[in-house]
Amino acid sequence: MTRTTPGGAVAGTLVWFRRDLRDFDNAALAAALQADGPVYTAFVFDRAILDALPREDRRVEFIVDSVGELDRALRSRGGALLVRHAHAADAIPALAKQLRVASVYANADHEPYALSRDEAVGRTLRSDGIALQTFNDHLIFPPSSLLTRSGTPYTVFTPYRKAWLAALTPADLATKDANARRRALDAPPTQLATGCPTLEALGFAKTNLRTVGYVPGMTGGAKSFAAFRRRIASYRSAREHPAAEGTSRLSVHLRFGTVSTRTLAAFAHARSLQPDGEGASTWLSELVWREFFSQILWHYPHVVERAFNPRYDTLPFPNDASRFAAWCEARTGYPLVDAAMRQLNLTGFMHNRLRMVTASFLVKDLLVDWRWGERYFAERLIDYELASNNGGWQWAASTGCDAQPWFRIFNPVTQSQRFDAKGAFIRRFVPELARLDGESIHAPWQSPDALQRARIVLDRDYPSPIVDHALSRQQALALFKDARG
Repeated sequence: MTRTTPGGAVAGTLVWFRRDLRDFDNAALAAALQADGPVYTAFVFDRAILDALPREDRRVEFIVDSVGELDRALRSRGGALLVRHAHAADAIPALAKQLRVASVYANADHEPYALSRDEAVGRTLRSDGIALQTFNDHLIFPPSSLLTRSGTPYTVFTPYRKAWLAALTPADLATKDANARRRALDAPPTQLATGCPTLEALGFAKTNLRTVGYVPGMTGGAKSFAAFRRRIASYRSAREHPAAEGTSRLSVHLRFGTVSTRTLAAFAHARSLQPDGEGASTWLSELVWREFFSQILWHYPHVVERAFNPRYDTLPFPNDASRFAAWCEARTGYPLVDAAMRQLNLTGFMHNRLRMVTASFLVKDLLVDWRWGERYFAERLIDYELASNNGGWQWAASTGCDAQPWFRIFNPVTQSQRFDAKGAFIRRFVPELARLDGESIHAPWQSPDALQRARIVLDRDYPSPIVDHALSRQQALALFKDARG
């Protein structure tokens, strides 16, 4: 029997898009298309998030363009995206009530703000007799689904990865479109459709998003995936070298759901079983790391503000603000660190190897609390995800689960020599050192003759190191030893 609302309309579903900006292989959308009644779609530019952001933010521009493409795709299927610039906790219940739907479907978001937001939305919807149902979509396994034999969460990556692979079935990787009813979406009432707002209408300004190489939306996700498929065989070694095009560049598309996690994982898993599957196997592990950190955040939400390992929660960092500013502004005098920070500030992206190097340098060379750096990355990274960013910073700072051992401290010069041997990455982002040879460019202060030949003067053309790595290393070791008692 067809269900109806008290107002007499056929009970349907409102699909609430969040971090899943695609109309294919979308768990919530697929489920709605199999339910009775009309299917409407919505997206909210959530003021609870946006109001605190700077007026130039690449992420907002990426979302605006991606939402526009999603709207066009949904219109081609008979529907249209109902877009609101408001607080989601208010806008979604209001839309659901106006549309007289029986349910709101959304894909689960496991971050703390999203959980509290969904709780508030669900509470209001229930008071109106409307159900909120969430689906697993941006992870292969929900955070609570993989536990140790004793029923506790995994806190070490390798056992988690083994459990993840052992639990994987073809159904986990199957596209959600396969079982979705092939029918058109429903156009919302004209009076409710306001179209997609421009970036300027939201109070934001254009950035250099496209000039630094980002292509938003499903189109951009498909292009990035196609390009990566062609070079995945070399991923294991190429990913370590920031001057090379060795990484997937799919992280921003995973963040906003303009690609399907299932599609990426299915490809990586299948390719990892081939004779040339070493690169795919390594990349699959990176996808599993993302899920590992997601379940850590889910089970241990205190990591947002505190160290996972309570022993290191109150490390007495000196927290020299001038040193932190030099790190943020790429004025440390260590070329690889400064090149990495310039890449971040200019493009919103930082190579994964360099995320580890710069984080280790801030914490263990400059002796600045990891939370300062984590917050700076959260402001700047276009692919920022709380779980991965927090997990990565706590790993580098040795305060997290399965972290870098506290006594292992990256040497920024040897890291530069190893992973940017010819100095190509440094020359790209620190052009004032471009005339130096491949040996002296990693530590210019150690090569006065090379500086003279290149007509480079330290502290005029490029800063001298703001700390001595060997001395800072000893200070960091003492800091951790004291904390360990």
